[in-house]
Amino acid sequence: MKITGIRIKRPRSRLEPPFHAAWDPTPRAVFDATLVFVDTDEGVTGVGSGDDMRGFSGYEHLFVGEDPLAIARHVRVLETLDFHAGRYWPLEAALWDIFGQVCGQPVAALFGGAGKRLPVYASCGELKPPEERAESALLMREEGFRALKLRVDPRRLDEGIATVAAVRDAVGGSMEIMVDLNQAWRMAGDPSRSIDGMEARRIAERLRELDVFWLEEPLPLSDLEGLRDLRCAGVRIAGGEMSPALTELLACLDAGTLDVYQPDVVLSLGMSRCRLMAELAMQRNRHFTPHTWTNGIGLLANLHVASGVGGGPYLEFPYDPPGWTPERRDFMLAEPLRIDADGCLAVPDSPGLGVVLDEDALRSLEVDAF
Repeated sequence: MKITGIRIKRPRSRLEPPFHAAWDPTPRAVFDATLVFVDTDEGVTGVGSGDDMRGFSGYEHLFVGEDPLAIARHVRVLETLDFHAGRYWPLEAALWDIFGQVCGQPVAALFGGAGKRLPVYASCGELKPPEERAESALLMREEGFRALKLRVDPRRLDEGIATVAAVRDAVGGSMEIMVDLNQAWRMAGDPSRSIDGMEARRIAERLRELDVFWLEEPLPLSDLEGLRDLRCAGVRIAGGEMSPALTELLACLDAGTLDVYQPDVVLSLGMSRCRLMAELAMQRNRHFTPHTWTNGIGLLANLHVASGVGGGPYLEFPYDPPGWTPERRDFMLAEPLRIDADGCLAVPDSPGLGVVLDEDALRSLEVDAF
């Protein structure tokens, strides 16, 4: 079997509600996605999605003509491109999709088959007033969620802490609460700096009183001493969603700075390297629960890795209606991904990643493919 071509499409959602992400100073007017198709001479096509593939044109020759199942080789090529050009990890997801189809197995089974579904947490993207957020948390609980993550802006700290307190008061002990400070990286064009270790420590101590399950990205990953100090505050520390290299997360593991490792397989490291990182982290009694904030295809790729290795205890499920819904997130799929009554997301039984596209929608919604 040989790779005969790589196609990139960029469809755009019809659903364009106002949505202002807590970490992004620029409101998004539209929502689109980049899809990668890897074609083979035996008629098997793999699909991946996640990070933007801008700049990939000109590198196709590194893959066309090669065996799509030689994934170790392709990962090494993608790592060099990650350093010099861009994060093209959706291509690896498409290759694993092919691998699973050829083997007749879900990718999660190829990655270890530790589980067939994972509990998820509702990952909220917007900053809402305490009373409104508490009401939304109760609705999420009714829908089956047993955990949720809240964004807290350190520049509006008192409001953020009040929101966490209102949610804890509303749900009691029936839901786990995670908090994300989004301090490990910056959106393009944002010149602000992270808070310092002292401020992060004060925030962690306040959140400990509210029984927060983990505190996410309170400091940059490079601040090993600061992160290690925060763990002493009695709150689990999570991070690594955009880590550019495996070595950075291995340094965190050796230094004992993180309790929860979150590399997103279509944004950071890729599926194969994330599997390795997950195994190493869990060997040291740490959690592996990847970031999934892309779309339904990226969510599926992360689900397969996390389920395959037995990650958890929760998987991120972007959900914050009315701005962020399964229909908007998964507009390219025939059916949006949804949780079951127990608050779990099941691994598709079909071979590969289990991606079923809405072909009619893609044809009508496609915009430029660079």
